Amino acid sequence: WPAHREEPQSLCELCLAQVCCSLDSLCSRRADGSMFLRWAPLFPQEIADQLLGKMAATGILNDTTVGIFRNCKELRLRRASISCCPVSAEAFHLALCPHRLQELDASWVSGGLTGANVVSGLAANMECRSSLQRLSINGLHLDWESLVEDGRVPVGFSSLQGLKTLILANTDTNDASLEDICNLPQLETLDISCSGVSDLTALIKCKNSMKSLIIHRLQHLAMSPSRLLFVLGQLHALRHLDFSDDHFAVDDSHMREGDETVRQLLEGSSQFLPSLVSLDISGRKRVTEEAVQAFVESRTGLVFLGLLATGISSSDGLCSHEKLKVTGEANENQVCEALRRYRDRECFTREALVHLYSLTTDMDKPRPDMLQLVLSGMQSHPTSLHVHLVATACTFNLTTQDLAEAMPVSLLTSTVTQLLYAMKTFPNHHQVQKNCLLALCSDYILQDVPFDKYLAATLVINWLSSHEDPTLQRMAVAVISILVAKLSTEQTAQLSKDVFIMKQLLAIVQQKAMVGVVDSTLKFALSALWNLTDEVPAAARNFIECQGLELYEEVLESYYTEPSIQQKVLGLLNNIAEVEELQADLLEEDLLEHVLSLLQDTQVEVGVRYFAGGILAQLTSRPQGWTLDEELRSTILKQLHTSIMTWTRVEREMVSYRSFRPFCPLLQTCQPPGVQLWAVWAIHLVCSQNTSHYSSMLVMEGTTELLTALAAHPNTHSDIKGLSETILQMVEHQNHLEASSNQAEPRNS
Repeated sequence: WPAHREEPQSLCELCLAQVCCSLDSLCSRRADGSMFLRWAPLFPQEIADQLLGKMAATGILNDTTVGIFRNCKELRLRRASISCCPVSAEAFHLALCPHRLQELDASWVSGGLTGANVVSGLAANMECRSSLQRLSINGLHLDWESLVEDGRVPVGFSSLQGLKTLILANTDTNDASLEDICNLPQLETLDISCSGVSDLTALIKCKNSMKSLIIHRLQHLAMSPSRLLFVLGQLHALRHLDFSDDHFAVDDSHMREGDETVRQLLEGSSQFLPSLVSLDISGRKRVTEEAVQAFVESRTGLVFLGLLATGISSSDGLCSHEKLKVTGEANENQVCEALRRYRDRECFTREALVHLYSLTTDMDKPRPDMLQLVLSGMQSHPTSLHVHLVATACTFNLTTQDLAEAMPVSLLTSTVTQLLYAMKTFPNHHQVQKNCLLALCSDYILQDVPFDKYLAATLVINWLSSHEDPTLQRMAVAVISILVAKLSTEQTAQLSKDVFIMKQLLAIVQQKAMVGVVDSTLKFALSALWNLTDEVPAAARNFIECQGLELYEEVLESYYTEPSIQQKVLGLLNNIAEVEELQADLLEEDLLEHVLSLLQDTQVEVGVRYFAGGILAQLTSRPQGWTLDEELRSTILKQLHTSIMTWTRVEREMVSYRSFRPFCPLLQTCQPPGVQLWAVWAIHLVCSQNTSHYSSMLVMEGTTELLTALAAHPNTHSDIKGLSETILQMVEHQNHLEASSNQAEPRNS
């Protein structure tokens, strides 16, 4: 199988996704507006957890939808995650607290939920007091005072006696809270990184149970190195210690004492923390290579060492320990390990991405694992300009040339979605926008990867309005041109409502035409305008109101020897000619005589003559709307028939159609032969190039009935009758093939 093929999603994943999509239709509403499932089977317990997780991951979990989990009999939660979801205290208490939870992740929940709300709500459930083993409220305000103000009985973390893991990073945890926490009898893992704790003495109460202590960037820590080492030395069971720091911090007064603590720890006896197998000192600037080397040699059981941003991760001695994982910048393994471990830490994510950028500058092999790490970094720090600045550059390196084609499509979809988010979040940052544009400017990504192409088109158009760099302008117009072709008619109409877009693209055409340049920017701008006006009358009207017609007439004349330019110009004029109420704008004698000369010129490419014929066929199909000399109309109709019969078969795809509706008026039996012939020649052209696609379109839109009537009518010209019959035979043959294929497919008994 090609490298970019993925395993299909499991039936369970597909079902959960379908439930999330169909939640509105599956639910009714309570008086308070919250949802409940009208009918719910008894869910396997793990599936209930997965449903909650899926709702959170897809962004639909909120006060309204979380209401379905008030049903504790059929939907039994054990491991619940509502991380980053907008859930209020009341909704949390009603939907989650009645469950016999073992794990809860309420990190960075918005909606006013506080740590006090979480703890008091869980403690109110007597089963939870003993069942809950893991609690993460990273990023929440604790706000214990609110319990007293509301007249509720003050409770603390120690009321949840079953807790083994407690994550309180980026909270206002203080020394009093730590005293309470350390009364937990089974506490094994504690993370109080970036908190307000100043004294760790209380940890001594956990000396027999504490296995993992994470105290990254404790800015308020006020303990001497000797005192801190004494406390840490009491934690006999400690296996993992994270005493890393933010190396980007400006105020490093607290760092000096921390660095001294680390130095003494590294140079101390191996009997100090004898169970230690994992140490993280990333960001510590005053660590020496000799001290680290001695520490590694004396700790034969060491499995992890965090050395990112210390300057010593390239130490020769580290390479000889095969089982030792290291975060650092010395090689690919260290950098990737850093991105995996530090996903939630902006300072280290930034640092690791900088080094990954250097590693990927000349990347020639697809690395979906690296792209996933970059994506995770961006998703974990959605508002960080620093992270996105480097991550978007890494994304370009990892998806450039043919690398994207070997990536899993779902990974590319998520990556492009994140790039669009970055463009939306940092609209005024030139380099982020440039990086995103560079990454987007890939034929494979634009053509074959599913993502919100409407959003992408609007973001790139907005960017284009304020930048004139020729290279980037070319890329932006190329991206817009491809994206617009991928939009539905409804989306194109929505996009075209903004006259600014039309003006922007016309300005580029004018800028190029003034100096007679033929380059890809001009071609892409013309293609984008062509696609914008395709079956969108409002866009065609905007084009005319923005003086587009006058400009295009000039372009037609000045680029007489450039078929690629003429074809795109005439293609757009075809779109206008298809709109009955706008046909009058094209009825200018000079313009039509020029178009007629293109139709008649045998030296001109068939593609140009084809589109010239389309304009003339549409305009002459309505005699009641014709305001010019009748002799000109008669000449056009005669030349249409004569010219078309000289056209040779076109092998390459010259045009594609969203529908054949604009052809229907031309196929009426009352139309002149020249008009009919152009329409059937056009249908025959695209059908012979893509029979399966256009056959079904002909049948669905009723065009086959018009062709049948045309072929049967006694006054139909033999040239037209012959082409009509050929098209109908193609359709019949395609239908026969599909019927045979369906019969050949195995059926389940």
